[in-house]
Amino acid sequence: MDKNSVLGFVAIGAILVGFSVYQSKQAKQAAAEKRRLDSIAYANVPIEALVPPVAQQEVVAAPAFVPPTTQREVKNYVIENDVIALTISERGGRICEAKLKNYTTYGGDTLKLLGGKVDEFSLQFYTNNSQNFETQNLFFEAQTTSQHLVLQQDTLRFAMRLPIAQNKYVDYVYTLHQGSYMVDFAVNTVGLDNVSQMDLLWITDASRYEKAFANENNYTTLAYRYPNEEGVEDLGVSTAGKQENIKTKLQWIAFKQQFFSSILVAKNEVFEGAQLSYETYGEHHPDALIKHYTARVQVPYQPYRDQGIALAFYLGPNKYSILKSHEQQFEKIVPLGGWIIGWINRFVVIPIFDLLENHIASYGLIILILTLIIKLVLFPLTYKSYLSSAKMRVLKPDVDKITKKYPSKTDAMKKQQETMALYKKTGVSPMGGCLPILIQFPILVAMFRFFPASIELRQQPFLWADDLSAYDSILNLPFSIPFYGDHISLFTLLMAAALYASSRMSMAQTPDTGMPGMKFMTLYMMPVMLLLWFNSYSAGLSYYYCLSNLITIGQNLITRRMVNEEKLHAQLKENSKKPIKKSKFQAKLETMAKQAQLQQKQQKRR
Repeated sequence: MDKNSVLGFVAIGAILVGFSVYQSKQAKQAAAEKRRLDSIAYANVPIEALVPPVAQQEVVAAPAFVPPTTQREVKNYVIENDVIALTISERGGRICEAKLKNYTTYGGDTLKLLGGKVDEFSLQFYTNNSQNFETQNLFFEAQTTSQHLVLQQDTLRFAMRLPIAQNKYVDYVYTLHQGSYMVDFAVNTVGLDNVSQMDLLWITDASRYEKAFANENNYTTLAYRYPNEEGVEDLGVSTAGKQENIKTKLQWIAFKQQFFSSILVAKNEVFEGAQLSYETYGEHHPDALIKHYTARVQVPYQPYRDQGIALAFYLGPNKYSILKSHEQQFEKIVPLGGWIIGWINRFVVIPIFDLLENHIASYGLIILILTLIIKLVLFPLTYKSYLSSAKMRVLKPDVDKITKKYPSKTDAMKKQQETMALYKKTGVSPMGGCLPILIQFPILVAMFRFFPASIELRQQPFLWADDLSAYDSILNLPFSIPFYGDHISLFTLLMAAALYASSRMSMAQTPDTGMPGMKFMTLYMMPVMLLLWFNSYSAGLSYYYCLSNLITIGQNLITRRMVNEEKLHAQLKENSKKPIKKSKFQAKLETMAKQAQLQQKQQKRR
């Protein structure tokens, strides 16, 4: 490993350690708990306080609202297709639970989105005479007698009606499609002539579904998209809370977790703005909650006319191919990286991974083959980097002679010039190994982004690991070590050992840089830093880096046999006898330099 490679890896290590320190801060659970209790208190406010009695004077022949009563039993209705089952409550007419049939939690329970202890989906109507009301605690009437409907053909529609007054009502219409996690949601208002504005309030607690709290929290946030934008924005990741007041139009809002998301979409129109926030619960929350989401959204509404508002929910997995199929840029919530890193993942890594997945059942074997393919494609660059190091190594005796020739520090410039002249005559570039390493670096980062975000690895066992998307553990510690954790990951240990062996081999093949600290950093500090960082990360990621380093060792052994250093040295000697080919640009620079020197001499004579 040459100097440039070492500097690159040192930079990576510094970035990883800095990010680890930032992520290691623990959340203050008190603020989040207060938020939760406040939301519960709000949900329990009597309906009389939410709907002023004056509103009941609009129609004398019928009551203006249907308030809930403590004696009345709340009915729930279930509609389902082949991948999702929705529970819809007559109180508020909202989806109070979304069961994903093909997924379970890490503990083996049925995976359910929404339906936390604090859960609210409410339309808030503002009238011209200040008789405002909201739907959260009002009772809707199902437009069917069956409480359980199963999709039999292509689509299933289920309607709930909120009677407000005579010839005045609000309809919720849910539509399911076969094989889809997308739920069409239409809001139809009739007779609400005095309504001037409508807002939507969406509050929910997100449950934990994965093995490791810290890792899951690193990918859990609130995301959103502006209309006609290819990219996606989010509130960022925090162990505390974040909030943002958006005054521009929005296309959709996502309560995003590591592998699952609940997304609210404006289909035909756009949201006029939103107040978005989340709070993070502590790791040891008694109800295994991870986030408390709140979104208050301004919905476009035209007063003095009956209208339908077309919305939709995506309630499903963060699987790249499924998200992309909806053509709403949903796939951008999967953190695959930006610019070149994201391009590599989307157009190279994912297609290869999907192809292998269609033919191979073991994900451990898929990662092995994927690693082999990547290393094979990059082998020409690896070979070029090795060849550059070999050239520098065989020229080292000549460089040492130049060093002995100019031992004084005052001759450092002459020594440097003569050394560069040697390299130029032999056709060796000191930076020859830098470009191959630079090209391989995006691949390294792309895999770092791909594996922790890949739902395909979720709950997939391999060897001693029970879930390749989470850390593997061969020993759980009774205490937690700062920056390391409370367990020992064997894949991470093997990865660190393979990195040490690979670095040691590379250092042995690289000329001495004269920087003792660099050797210590490469051989010892880098493996230790990655051991600390990767211990709580995806086992699939550690497994990949372990394989990558082992294959690198094998490639170095093969390359060593391919390159005869005696012949290489002889070839460089022959190169030094040939006239140096100069480009037109170099020739022009030399001509200009000679002319400048000649002018200086003439001026001195005068």
